[in-house]
Amino acid sequence: MEKKLSNEAVNRSAGVIPVEHQDCIQGRGRSSARETIGRVAAGAVAKKILKQYSGTEIIAYVSQVHNLVLPENLVNHETMTPDQIESNIVRCPNPEYAEKMISVIDAVRAKGDSVGGVVTCIVRNVPQGLGSPVFDKLEGELAKAVMSIPATMGFEFGSGFAGTFMTGSEHNDEFYIDEHGKIRTKPTALGGISNGEIINMRIAFKPTPTVSRKQNTVTRDKRETELIARGRRDPRVVPRGVPVVEAMVALVLVDQLMAQYAQCMLFPINPALQEPLQLSKDKQLQVQF
Repeated sequence: MEKKLSNEAVNRSAGVIPVEHQDCIQGRGRSSARETIGRVAAGAVAKKILKQYSGTEIIAYVSQVHNLVLPENLVNHETMTPDQIESNIVRCPNPEYAEKMISVIDAVRAKGDSVGGVVTCIVRNVPQGLGSPVFDKLEGELAKAVMSIPATMGFEFGSGFAGTFMTGSEHNDEFYIDEHGKIRTKPTALGGISNGEIINMRIAFKPTPTVSRKQNTVTRDKRETELIARGRRDPRVVPRGVPVVEAMVALVLVDQLMAQYAQCMLFPINPALQEPLQLSKDKQLQVQF
């Protein structure tokens, strides 16, 4: 009976009823985060390709746990390193806020509950021209990829929902000439296509559904009852999502890079507006598509 009840609590309707397979009961089946091992393995290869081909760096970190938000001005996306993020168990680049997040998690764990949070992911040295202007916009492809990760509940790109509080003149990305004579704008993507600036996105993760507190549920034979989950549980899933987010972003960018390479190598570029998409001679033998 306990197995029937706990299964109902986690996979009610959407996970169990359509398939009616016993395999979906054991280990939560397709809802289990165990499946992310394949994403991370493939993403590791994709990150190496991006690094060697264009120097692209993908770095994700925890920017919010429950109602504790890491202020944006405490993180420098230009200089932040993976070592800063991996220096603590919550994968927050700011040591002070990392300790505060740990305290929040410990307090919730003591009550038998769980919390969600937000993973922020940035991409540096993105090749220009990745994405398509209509159905395959870069932000759309990234959203689809990261929203397929278990426990994800929301996606923001660039200004995200905060942009709704701005006027057009405030939100527009103004262009300028940098000290090297290059045309630049604010970190974002324009019209669904990367412009070479830093990409910034945020992914919301829900609280872990398995908690030790008593909750109402319904059995498959339609009896209302109460459930208290027993066994192993995780009071927060957000830090575990960091490498998975990086992996999915890397896979999308490699896919878009190959598509751009296949298309753009067929036509001459305008050197006044575009930079050639090519490897240095010492890297040409290292990466092959």
